[in-house]
Parts: sequence; C-alpha cells; structure tokens
Amino acid sequence: MARRKNEGSGLQSSAGLMRYFEADDDSIKFSPKMVLGACIGAGALILGLNIAFGLWP
Repeated sequence: MARRKNEGSGLQSSAGLMRYFEADDDSIKFSPKMVLGACIGAGALILGLNIAFGLWP
C-alpha cells in the first residue's frame, strides 16, 4: 500500500505559506492596554510640547 503524506505537507507548505499555528512564537507580545497607554502617553507628550513651545493657539 502507498504511504500517506504528512498532514503538514501539501500545496500550502510547498508554496512557502505557513499556517497560523506554525508561525514563530518568539515575538514580543504587548497587551492592548499597553498599546492604548502608549498612544495616550505619546499624544499627551506631543500636546505638552506644543503648549510649552507656544504652538498651541
């Protein structure tokens, strides 16, 4: 009988595409609260600098 191919092989793997669960998990992860806090902090910093340098109307 013919042997079955592995589940991971096929058109997707031969074309160089990766499935989501096969992606690299070594990346840095940020929580949504950290991203929102950084955006609000950056906005406040820019607003403060505009006021400090007289650019605020």
